Amino acid sequence: MAWSFRGKAQLGGLLLSLLGWVCSCVTTILPQWKTLDLDLNKMETWIMGLWEVCVNQEDIAVCKTFESFLSLPQELQVSRVLMVASHGLGLLGLLLSGFGSECLQFHRLRWVFKRRLCLLGGTLEASASATTLFPVSWVAYATIEDFWDNSIPEIVPRWEFGDALYLGWAAGIFLALGGLFLIFSACLGKEDVPSLQMAGPTAPPFYAPADESSDSFYLTTRPRNLFI
Repeated sequence: MAWSFRGKAQLGGLLLSLLGWVCSCVTTILPQWKTLDLDLNKMETWIMGLWEVCVNQEDIAVCKTFESFLSLPQELQVSRVLMVASHGLGLLGLLLSGFGSECLQFHRLRWVFKRRLCLLGGTLEASASATTLFPVSWVAYATIEDFWDNSIPEIVPRWEFGDALYLGWAAGIFLALGGLFLIFSACLGKEDVPSLQMAGPTAPPFYAPADESSDSFYLTTRPRNLFI
């Protein structure tokens, strides 16, 4: 199967969107949104995520799930909602873009309808990127503010960036690139698309006499508008 430039752009957008969606799901699950190292005990590290807080002591990790959603800081409350919304938008965008791409051929779907599906899927992937980058960046901003807060004594340990934040930023970038590729492919012109109207059957050639006084025959074709 020969891939057009639009088909290659759609495939690239789908792969980037899928990678970003998987990274976004992993980011939501991981507890390493914030890390805290105790100066008094170098062997003990605290990590905090959207769902639980854990204490790592050498090779042993003890985790405790947050009992109440309302007891969380505001940035973590909003991050929970937006990250879950990002998963829904990303999955819906993947499904719509898949049906609208050249990878899946449906004879009953017109090219214009497939183009609209691809455009809508790309828009949803871009929205999923925004709903991923916003909570991750907000948590990072709140962490920076708390780290440089002069009202907190210097002896008190400070929270720092966790690995999940970097993975969340990467997920948002992948989703944004995938959405842009899909939108770009939908804006391309119609090329290499087979026509839905098939030509009618043409009559086979027939033999006709050259003239009335000769017994020879020669090959002629019927008119193109003549159907059997």
